[in-house]
Order: sequence, then C-alpha cells, then structure tokens
Amino acid sequence: MLFNSIDFLLFFPLVTAVYFLLPHRARWVWLLAASYYFYMCWNARYALLIALSTLITYLSGLLIHRAEAVPHEKRRRRRKKLWVFLSFAANLAILFFFKYFDFFLDNLSAALSVAGIALKRPAFDVVLPVGISFYTFQALSYTVDVYRGEVEPERNPFRYALFVSFFPQLVAGPIERSKNLLGQFYERHDFDPDRVRDGLLLMLWGMFEKIVVADRLAMLVDHVYDNYADLPGAAIALATVFFAFQIYGDFAGYSHIAIGAAQVMGFALMENFRRPYLATSAAEFWRRWHISLSTWFRDYLYIPLGGNRKGRVRKYFNTMVTFLVSGLWHGANWSFVVWGGLNGAYQVTGELLAPARERACRALRIDRENLFWRFVRAVFTFCLVDFAWLFFRAPSFSAARRMLVHMFTQLHPFVLMGQLFHLELDKLNFLAALFFLGVLLAADLLQERYGSLRPYITRQALPVRWAVYLAGVLAVLIFGIYGPQYDARAFTYFQF
Repeated sequence: MLFNSIDFLLFFPLVTAVYFLLPHRARWVWLLAASYYFYMCWNARYALLIALSTLITYLSGLLIHRAEAVPHEKRRRRRKKLWVFLSFAANLAILFFFKYFDFFLDNLSAALSVAGIALKRPAFDVVLPVGISFYTFQALSYTVDVYRGEVEPERNPFRYALFVSFFPQLVAGPIERSKNLLGQFYERHDFDPDRVRDGLLLMLWGMFEKIVVADRLAMLVDHVYDNYADLPGAAIALATVFFAFQIYGDFAGYSHIAIGAAQVMGFALMENFRRPYLATSAAEFWRRWHISLSTWFRDYLYIPLGGNRKGRVRKYFNTMVTFLVSGLWHGANWSFVVWGGLNGAYQVTGELLAPARERACRALRIDRENLFWRFVRAVFTFCLVDFAWLFFRAPSFSAARRMLVHMFTQLHPFVLMGQLFHLELDKLNFLAALFFLGVLLAADLLQERYGSLRPYITRQALPVRWAVYLAGVLAVLIFGIYGPQYDARAFTYFQF
C-alpha cells in the first residue's frame, strides 16, 4: 500500500479514527493489527519474515538481560556478546538470502570463470521483501541498545512487534531507535487538533514533494537513463541533475508523510532530512541526508570500529568501510558500492585538504562564511554529490561507466536544445518541473533562514491559513502526476 494511493487515503483516516475512539489500553493492539495489514498488502507471506526478525531480536533482548545475572564478569561479557552475535547473524542471514544471494552467485560465477570453472547456478527467483533493510536495521539497533544498557528489554512481545512494524515508518524509515519510539507506545495520546493539523500539513508537503516534484522529474530521468546511448551526453547530465532532486523529493516526501502520519496519532519520529542540498561540504551533506541511516551507521558500525579514537589513518579507514557498507546496504550491485566509496572518499579528501584550504583562505582573505562563498561551496558540494548519484541511478557499474564516457565525449549541448521537450516531458510539463523545483528550493532556503514554516502558517488569520491549505491540496490534485498511464509510482527507497 503506497502513501500516494487511494488505498492509503482510505486506510489512514480509518486507522486514525478508530485509534482515538478506542480506550488507551487497546490502542497499541489496533496499531499492531493495522501495521501488519499495511505490510501484508504487498505480500502476505513476507509478514512471516518481519515476524521472525521480531522474534529473534525480542528473544535476544531478554537473553542479554538475563546474562547480567551471571556472576563472573568475563563469562557475563562473553554470554552477552554471544547473544548479540547470534541476533546479528540470524537477521543478516535472512537479509543476505533475500537481497544479496543472487549478487553473491553472480560474482562467484564470474570469479570462477576466470579460472576456467563453470558454475551451474541453482534457479533462484524471489521478490525482495519491501522494506527488509529498514526493519532489519531497526530491530538490530534494539539488540545493541539492550546490550549497551541504553534501554530495558521489552517484556511484551506484541508491543515490541509494534515497534518493529509501526506502519508509518515501516518500509522506508526513518529507522527509529528503541529509546525514542518504544516507550511512546505506553504513553497516552489524546486527540489534539493543533497537533493533527501540523501532522496533516507535513503530510501534504510530503505529497507535494513526491507527486508534484519527484514523479514529474522521474519521467525525464527514466527516459534518459533507459535510452542514454541514443541521446547526447548533455541529456545524461541534465537527467543526473534532475535525479538528484527526484530522489530528494521522493525520499524526503516519504519521510515527511511518515513523520506527519505518526504526529497525527501523537508519535514523534526523528527528523530524516534537513535541507541537504544547502550543505557546504560532503560531511555536512551526510549530516543532513537520510539522517536516521547515517546516524545508524555512525552508532552501530563506525564507532564500534574505533571511530576517530585510534588515529587519523584508522579514522579514514573506518570512514571508508562505513560508506562502502552503506553503499552495499542500498543495493546488491557494484554501482552502489562505488557510490558509497565516492561519498566516503569525498569525506576523507575533504578532511585531508582542510588545512590547505584554511591557509589559502587566510592568504587570500576569503571569508568562507559570507553568502557568496557559502553559495560557491554549496554548488561545488552539489556537483560532487550529483556525480556520485549517477552510479546510484545507473542499472549497473558498466552502464554508469558507459554513460560517463558518453557524457564527456558526446556532450552536444546545442543538439539537446532541439530535443529538450521530447525527453518524455513536453514543454508545459518541463517548465512545470522547473517551477515546482524552484518552489521546493525556495521552501528549503526559507526554512534554513527562519526555521519550520508550519508555525508561521498556522499563526495567520483563518482565511489566510485555509487559503494556504486549499492551495496545497489543489497543487497536488491538479499538478500531481496521475492517470492510468502513470499509476501510483512507488517510492524509490522501497527497493532497498
């Protein structure tokens, strides 16, 4: 069930209405049933996988806590680490089987063929369970949090199951932490009109980002990436720039709908995007983009590897490992690994060059924080990030390599001008894409300068407020990408 579908438009108000009508003690049961129904709308059988992951991590939490009673310190530590290891091994084995087994066989077959050995592959064709990477990481973070003593183990298995499967953020995040979300299922959330209004406003903005901006840009991006060999290199460059904003509108849109839907019911989910394309460095970009995942890797991989505590060389190594694993998390393809490696290399290189930049700025008397130089740094950062996005969007590493060669050897910008309105977007839709992209960037700039715009809107007089609400709804309904030839386009991160 997609957020941008008629089904969800019926499902969410019904779930919310029943949630507030039920007595407090029964509400979490209703949310659990609704969450499993929401997930089973994709493939009912795969609900068994999320239930299995839930059971494994639930038991691991209890066993880790029970190991605290072991009197001998070394044995106690070994026992706790054993349960953590088994929890990770079991969950990652499930993730590997469904997401990476084909990738593993392909690479094993290629490696053996170099030695003249032909591998007869078993037939294996399975649909990737939607959201498996997200709920697996959320469940595993609970295991680690219990091990570290940051949360008490949840005794009620069904309440814990709700933490893993909570429908607003189940399939594409934010990847919540047990110390933030789990306790909220015990709190009483009364109907609050102001909170509901703010949540609905955020959902409306998310719909605008997804349906009006991202889905329109996706039409051109998909056409160019599917037919790049027959188009000038400038078309690839344009599509790659558009993809940067398509994936932003798509994923930030999902996150805003998820956070807004949870807010309507009284739950606070973590912020997942903070105007990332206004970042002035690659490191800052990753403090603003997919925050729940980047902080997950920081807390559960980078820091356990040693973080920055073991010298500069080890820090750079840990950074590269973290980003390479992050790339692989996104997909079973070498192009994702290259994408992760590029972003890691940006961070390492940026830190290595930091002293030289500071000396150059002092010598040239450049104030890097004034508006002009912040703009220059933001544009340069965007170019770096966008170059890496090409590998993310390309169907394979070899395709990305061919696209880069084509882009730099057959640029032909003037030829593109004659084809500009034939890249799946006609003139009207192309201009609409640019206009609404401008609206998105203007909103980001205003929020960067003044903070959230929702309090400003809700402080206005009643006619002004309702004019804004109506304009938002009409923008989505009139300018959104609809129709039988489009269907409801799935969110990009559902495939991860």
